[in-house]
Amino acid sequence: MQKQYRTLSCADILGNSERKKKKKKPHQRQSMASKPGILTDWPWKPLGSFKYVILAPWAIHGTYSFIAKGESGRDLGYFLIFPFLLARMLHNQIWISLSRYRTAKGNNRIVDKGIEFEQVDRETTWDDQILFNGAIFYIGYMALPQTHNLPLWKSNGLIITALLHAGPVEFLYYWFHRALHHHFLYSRYHSHHHSSIVTEPITSVVHPFAEHIVYFMLFTIPLLTTVFTGTASIASFAGYITFIDFMNNLGHCNFELIPKWLFSIFPPLKYLIYTPSFHSLHHTQFRTNYSLFMPLYDYVYGTMDKSTDTLYEASLKRPEESPDVVHLTHLTTPESIYHLRLGFASLASWPHSSKWYLRLLWPVTLFWSVIISGIYGHAFVLERITFKALKLQSWLVPRYNIQYIVQWQREALNTLIEEAILDAEVKGVKVLSLGLLNQGEEMNRNGELYIKRYPQLKIRLVDGSSLAVAVVLNSIPKGTTQVLLRGKLGKVACAIADALCESGIQVAILYKDEYEKLRLRLTTKSKSNLVISTSFTNQKIWLVGDRWTEEEQQKAPKGTLFIPFSQFPPKKLRKDCSYQATPAMIAPTSLISNMHSCENWLPRRVMSAWRIAGILHALEGWNMHECGNTMFDIDKVWQASLHHGFRPLTTLAAA
Repeated sequence: MQKQYRTLSCADILGNSERKKKKKKPHQRQSMASKPGILTDWPWKPLGSFKYVILAPWAIHGTYSFIAKGESGRDLGYFLIFPFLLARMLHNQIWISLSRYRTAKGNNRIVDKGIEFEQVDRETTWDDQILFNGAIFYIGYMALPQTHNLPLWKSNGLIITALLHAGPVEFLYYWFHRALHHHFLYSRYHSHHHSSIVTEPITSVVHPFAEHIVYFMLFTIPLLTTVFTGTASIASFAGYITFIDFMNNLGHCNFELIPKWLFSIFPPLKYLIYTPSFHSLHHTQFRTNYSLFMPLYDYVYGTMDKSTDTLYEASLKRPEESPDVVHLTHLTTPESIYHLRLGFASLASWPHSSKWYLRLLWPVTLFWSVIISGIYGHAFVLERITFKALKLQSWLVPRYNIQYIVQWQREALNTLIEEAILDAEVKGVKVLSLGLLNQGEEMNRNGELYIKRYPQLKIRLVDGSSLAVAVVLNSIPKGTTQVLLRGKLGKVACAIADALCESGIQVAILYKDEYEKLRLRLTTKSKSNLVISTSFTNQKIWLVGDRWTEEEQQKAPKGTLFIPFSQFPPKKLRKDCSYQATPAMIAPTSLISNMHSCENWLPRRVMSAWRIAGILHALEGWNMHECGNTMFDIDKVWQASLHHGFRPLTTLAAA
């Protein structure tokens, strides 16, 4: 047996990584303002996820009034406030998904760094400003009769709104923003926003409550002016707020998308509209490019960053990134689309678990399932991180577990996987690891199918079996003399049994047919250590995989430790037993610094053995495939993982 390691809890994982983080300058990395001022927190913070109830009375009343009153008594503007707020959330989510997809691909990326879990946690409050705006809109409707029964359109109101934004709003914002960078206000408020050096679209609205009060006062200058002059309309209100949302998201998306020909056709436009690279410099250089959306005031007052044009052109020219290592994964359940890095950022940053509110979205889930699995016909880039000199990407096959299980889908799925491999070959990828059900003996003979079809492949295919076996072996408690092996007897299970028998540990099998099958596949001379178990209660260490039944789990003795060797975790039915995670390891510190989403059900900052195997393959320069029946030296792979900073994970969390 290999060297044993002490059990690490999830708290240990998080705590150790936090302690090892390098210290940053105060203006570079703070999760909150260093000296929080008054009105820093939102008033509804104690409500947590139930904060949306503050709008419920108004939303219900607005809907009831619109339905109950006759056509002459209906107020469309009042009714549309709540749908408009939902539309704003959808608008922001589209920007989040688009930005994460584009920055993962790499083309036109501005800041070449990843973000961290701390930033995702800090920015989960991005919807607070929408709730705040909604409450103000409803209160304003009640307090100002002039806002009742607004027309859909008034051209003069739209013109007034545009002129007042370009004049007073932009001017006042510029000077307020500069004031926020004075150390007194910065340390109490604005440092919270600048904690995000690498921005995402929603970074734009992550500010303390007090700041948002001032911002809203500025943005109400055009709105209230049109109200009091009788030129307001639903279009001017909704259009102006949508414009603000759009420009905020644009400026923080971290990829350049404003084409150069726009400025060539109309050169003065560079004074009237900013670019994502323009505002990105404000977050990296700190004391330049203060303007809201119009760089004019930075030109006028001499705060324009000298590298603005250079960065803009360099970002436009940045090509799509060619990774060194690709991990090919797939969707699991229909709800897993929300847990993707391209889905809901807050969900993606935590281990995948079923949420009650996602069940209420089943019509939306069904729609997107049809769109993704029925129309999107090839793998796409899901995530990009860096480690040492390697560029790592995860690609997603847009198919679900159930489709992999159905036999008549296998040919189509193998075609998708094959296309991804050939695409990676063209891009110059060194190693591609097959994750989840993209490998398997029935599916593609653990990847051997593709090697035989394309024997001249330069890319190396890795099924990760050797490291998975090594992780399981090193998860077994020291001093163990016997284990029970139950589950599908595939490549990993056979290798585990072989290694355990060789090391003198007795491996018990519940059923005679499985015993005979496994005995034929063992290569060790110590086959005598493979035995048939006469009872479910003889062993307290169970190594479990696919096709392990719930009935069998219930028969295990009290205090049993279940160690999965499968890709998918077992269902935890026993509160009197312990369950380890599926084969995985804690990522090295240098890799943690640009991770911000969880790999399926694994804890934060943890990677599956199958994914790590591909990384090790590239780092070590192993010039052979690990597919089919091929297995690497288990101890060599294990030592390589430790050498490169990966740490053992055995989370013995009671069910």
